[in-house]
Amino acid sequence: MSPEGPDLGPRGGLWPEGFGLVQLDEAVSTMDEARRLLPDLERPTWVMAHRQSGGRGRRGRSWQMPEGNLAATLIYRPEATPHEAAKRSFLAGLALFEALAIHVDRTRLSLKWPNDVLLDDRKVAGILLESAGAGAYVDWLSIGIGVNVAGVPEGLEAEAFPPISLAEAGAEVTAEEVLTLIAEMFATEEGKLGAFGFPYLREEWLRHAARIGEVITARLPDEEVTGRFDTVDMDGNLMLETAEGPRLIAAADVFWG
Repeated sequence: MSPEGPDLGPRGGLWPEGFGLVQLDEAVSTMDEARRLLPDLERPTWVMAHRQSGGRGRRGRSWQMPEGNLAATLIYRPEATPHEAAKRSFLAGLALFEALAIHVDRTRLSLKWPNDVLLDDRKVAGILLESAGAGAYVDWLSIGIGVNVAGVPEGLEAEAFPPISLAEAGAEVTAEEVLTLIAEMFATEEGKLGAFGFPYLREEWLRHAARIGEVITARLPDEEVTGRFDTVDMDGNLMLETAEGPRLIAAADVFWG
């Protein structure tokens, strides 16, 4: 384990002030490793693993990590209610978008509600949030991020959004360099949230949203809802215009095509 920061990031890259960094050769999950820091956590800290054997995505799905890809988690103590903490998913999406846009044409990137980044309509990155707290505010929030930098998981070619890597898209970049950019962009977006509030970030997110204004399908546990993707509301819910009228979707998997 090698702690670094706040000014020196992976391989000597610039690192945002006020953020810590822990690099691990191997971990079952960076989310789990990040939680182990909680007793002594003094500042927002990123945890990165070069190899991850038990990563997870939304709804308990596994997240495979071929060698050279990025697995990282930010853990910190935002002054936020659980409701406000959950909106950091949009903040993280924006940070990912801007970081990846350094290495691929930004017109090829889009943000898929609620927490994926697409490259050429294929999944290049995903986000997972976890938090805990007994009072009005969360005690901690962890934001897990996985990016297909060098390769893609096997056996997912038939998925609705098959994986794509930055390398496949022509980008020559390392996982360490991608994390440094994400950390910088996240610090910037967190500053915007504090200065301008969620409405500003919501508008920014919507400018990069995949398939806004088009017909999409939201798959819930007990039904599928199809309608025109109208917007995301101030609580981060998906708003669809369906044949039966407006429909608010708080959580779902989204598909189209």
